[in-house]
Amino acid sequence: MAYEHMMGWGGGHMFGFGLLGWVLVVVVAVVVVLLATRWRIGRAPTDPCGEDRSVAILKERYARGEIDKAEFEARKRDLS
Repeated sequence: MAYEHMMGWGGGHMFGFGLLGWVLVVVVAVVVVLLATRWRIGRAPTDPCGEDRSVAILKERYARGEIDKAEFEARKRDLS
């Protein structure tokens, strides 16, 4: 009888530890993803060609005629 009682506690304890382990794995995964996302947000975004997104936007504005060549060059120099 005592043996059965110990098995009951052991099974429940192992289930709880297993559940705790999975919760820990999920929490660690979420933290890693959040930190990776935060690190990625802190970096300057780039387009697929590797160009800085801010320079690409500047080129688009110049191409649309929103800014002239002097302003384009000045802002590009400021960004680099």
